[in-house]
Amino acid sequence: MAKMVLTAEQLTVNATDLTALGVVKSAELTIDVEEKDVTNYASDGWKEVLGGLKSGSLKINFFQDYAAGAIDSIMWPLLGTVVAFLVRPTTAVIGASNPQYSGSILISGWSAVEGSVGDEATASVTYNTSGEVTRAVA
Repeated sequence: MAKMVLTAEQLTVNATDLTALGVVKSAELTIDVEEKDVTNYASDGWKEVLGGLKSGSLKINFFQDYAAGAIDSIMWPLLGTVVAFLVRPTTAVIGASNPQYSGSILISGWSAVEGSVGDEATASVTYNTSGEVTRAVA
């Protein structure tokens, strides 16, 4: 089994390459499927489940930057909008060992100021996906 260390994730939000800004500390795309209980008396004492609706979330940790054209000025105007995203394990070309996941997210909040005395200025957000998330290998 191959092992991988993430050293250069690619993250784009609203057609802006956030990786190139040097502010993305981490990005985590999680996809879930609702579990629907369809157990009945014919299940012979065993629980039966089927998959229901799919959903996802994109969790991003940024190093905050308030300069003009930096992350705070990019994300602030997007509040309340649904925008496109894409994420892949590396900045290399899309392929079988570097799949690209894409879809839309609702920008439902922004951590304008976050941290304690002596900490780096960060912004941690989690956005729910809106609609289908696709996986491309070419």
